[in-house]
Amino acid sequence: MDAAKEEFLRVFGRDYGYSGAPKTIDEIRATEFKRLEGVAYLDHAAATLYSELQMEAILKDLTANIYGNPHSQSDSSFATSDIVRNARQQVLDYFKASPKDYKCIFTSGATAALKLVGEAFPWSHQSSFVYTMENHNSVIGIREYALEQGAQAYAVDIEDTERDAFTGNIVSVQVTKHQMLRRNEAKFLAKNHTGSAYNLFAFPSECNFSGLKFSLELVKTVKEDSIRYSDGSPSSNGHWKVLIDAAKGCATEPPDLSKYPADFVVFSFYKLFGYPTGLGALIVHTDAAKLLKKTYFSGGTVAASIADIDFVKQREGIEELFEDGTIPFLSIASLCHGFKILNSLTIPAISRHTSSLATYLRNVLAALRHENGTRVCTLYGSCSSKTLCNKMGPLVSFNLRRPDGSWVGHREVEKLASLYSIQLRTGCFCNPGACAKYLDLSHLDLVTNIEAGHICWDDNDIINGKPSGAVRVSLGYMSTYEDVKKFIDFVTSSFVSTPTHSRDLQFCGRSIPFTDTGFESRYSAFGVDLKSITVYPIKSCAGFSTDRWPLSSRGLLYDREWLLQSLTGETLTQKKVPEMCLIHTYIDLSQGILFINSPRCKEGLQIILNSNSSNGKREEISLRGQIYQVQGYDKEVDTWFSAAIGRPCTLLRHLSSSHCVSLDERDSVGTCRESRTCLNFSNEAQFLLISEESVSDLNNRLNSNVGKDVRRTSVQVNPMRFRPNLVISGGRPYAEDEWINIKIGNKFFRSLGGCNRCQMINFSTDAEQVLKTNEPLATLASYRRVKQGKILFGILLRYECEAEEGNSNNSWLRVGESITPDSKQLRDTHRIHTDMAACQVGKSSR
Repeated sequence: MDAAKEEFLRVFGRDYGYSGAPKTIDEIRATEFKRLEGVAYLDHAAATLYSELQMEAILKDLTANIYGNPHSQSDSSFATSDIVRNARQQVLDYFKASPKDYKCIFTSGATAALKLVGEAFPWSHQSSFVYTMENHNSVIGIREYALEQGAQAYAVDIEDTERDAFTGNIVSVQVTKHQMLRRNEAKFLAKNHTGSAYNLFAFPSECNFSGLKFSLELVKTVKEDSIRYSDGSPSSNGHWKVLIDAAKGCATEPPDLSKYPADFVVFSFYKLFGYPTGLGALIVHTDAAKLLKKTYFSGGTVAASIADIDFVKQREGIEELFEDGTIPFLSIASLCHGFKILNSLTIPAISRHTSSLATYLRNVLAALRHENGTRVCTLYGSCSSKTLCNKMGPLVSFNLRRPDGSWVGHREVEKLASLYSIQLRTGCFCNPGACAKYLDLSHLDLVTNIEAGHICWDDNDIINGKPSGAVRVSLGYMSTYEDVKKFIDFVTSSFVSTPTHSRDLQFCGRSIPFTDTGFESRYSAFGVDLKSITVYPIKSCAGFSTDRWPLSSRGLLYDREWLLQSLTGETLTQKKVPEMCLIHTYIDLSQGILFINSPRCKEGLQIILNSNSSNGKREEISLRGQIYQVQGYDKEVDTWFSAAIGRPCTLLRHLSSSHCVSLDERDSVGTCRESRTCLNFSNEAQFLLISEESVSDLNNRLNSNVGKDVRRTSVQVNPMRFRPNLVISGGRPYAEDEWINIKIGNKFFRSLGGCNRCQMINFSTDAEQVLKTNEPLATLASYRRVKQGKILFGILLRYECEAEEGNSNNSWLRVGESITPDSKQLRDTHRIHTDMAACQVGKSSR
């Protein structure tokens, strides 16, 4: 055992590892999670993992017993009814809810349970829907039902609490009210409202963004109408009902409903024990259930109905009334095997175990410093005795900073983590209020980000100098010290600047020693020339190499002029469909035909370039925020491609687009923005250029890494792994990094910066199979990361056709043409020597 773990156990040994349970944590991992060997799974807030023994027990149960539809009267139906009844009781027991006071309604998940409450709650124009800023989108979505019925809705921040000096009980809670929302108020004001108004207050037991736990004392405070607004505004009239979103918190600390009688509690079972998914529950107090207004009826919810007259008699049982159709009884039958695991470990022990790991991780991250003394991590969420947020759950949310204080993009952290077999989550986690609150994003910031094209789950992690999301590490009952230590080592080695490591965190630029000689003669000595030209007609499919090829205003003629789209409108790429690299293409210009082949199709496909072989259907599609005019093909073509990639898809050809993005001159090296040039379906630029010398240097580093680790096998990559359009030969490794303009033959090109590499370069093919490894991206990450965190290799180019010398009708690229670069570093050298020469002339003239 190493010293670090010994110190961890000295501090947290009482809470870590389930010493009193049937199995220790190490035994649990060795026997029930063998598939996690070498992997640190740190995304339990999104979904925890099922035990392998749990799944074996479920399979044995389902293969040994007969469970029929519970709406029948057979023996198998009765067996199912017994299983369902026992499952409901297990759920109530888990939350310490009396079956006299609470009912368990099975839903398809926590979101469906929230939707049920929202659509059935007795809203009126006198009602209020109040929710804390730290709430999931699925909770915030309830306000649509409230607003449509004339109710008001607003978010609040809990600021302070007042407690009785003798008993310590909360007397009142002070909150800050955000903007009040109203809709259709005039429509409902004219109506006479009879009876008392009902209001709904919603909060999470644990924030899924920060990990802050809300004290359940808030339930009684709200019900007693003891909320005090900091602006002095009065509380809403009527009766208050309380909803707890326990989707995150219930895995380690389920709300105790015997002490804190909330009206509604929602959760999903896969958050508890991984399986089954698509099943959750609404725990509802019987008094609150009587207020819910059910409109739709279905099989199972109706006692009697008549088809041709307006008559229906709904069932009286709360569960039967709200569970539409046949419940997923086989999934419900599997619940007992999940609860068996939790009960054997006990929830208090799970809570202590996961809390020890989260506290340790939080402490280590908070202590990390760069060599200049600045903090590496900004942690989100803090405990305060003044508020009702008084504990932290097994979740650590943060962002990383560089030594100069600038932010590291959360997507870059996620991308690098995957190379180390660390699985976590980044972004806003569907919690917009907490995200804006902790990241200090104003309404203007949020609107600006949206107008810039930012949406959930995209790669825009730093916008206008601010992070748009965070990194989240969340722990489950089977998490170990080794998982956390692996993540800490990853952060330390990849993002902490030390005297011996600071160079690794910055982009290692070119190492060519410039002289004051002219750049043409400077590079002619190295003999840099064009080694190969590759065209990729179909986006993400294999291309073909050629000795010469014509240019157009969009780059290489026909390059990425086609793409494959799923039936749902999603653009397909190798990131999601690696098999696309097995589709081979070739264009014969003399015949005007695009030839396509795939090992999965017996016959190839031919598409005539200048004919009406398409289906004539034209449409618009949106790709990366740009609108493209495209044209589809006949069913036979789509059927061929569907067979080639193993999923239904359609082939689309580009006709025209509005893809034109302004170049931000403030962007530093490493960010590419296309300027004044329309593209086909390429992501950022018309051309990608790769240097053979740079690839050779990479391969040397790959061999060096293999020598350091006997467990690693030799990996060699060729330039085509990076899907370049142009491969050059000659010069020094990474000389291309400093190029501003280059001339190939008599054609001029503008450098748009380095190409940010993704995991696509880790795909390789072997015997018509697509393989994925961590290389070469892992090695590139060790020495080719820029300050922004991006991993650069190769440069992106734009064809400057208006600057072309000679006859524009002869715009062809040819293998063997010489390359003449112009670089910023060389320009600076020329300027310095010119200034020095002018200075000497001035001295001599005096």
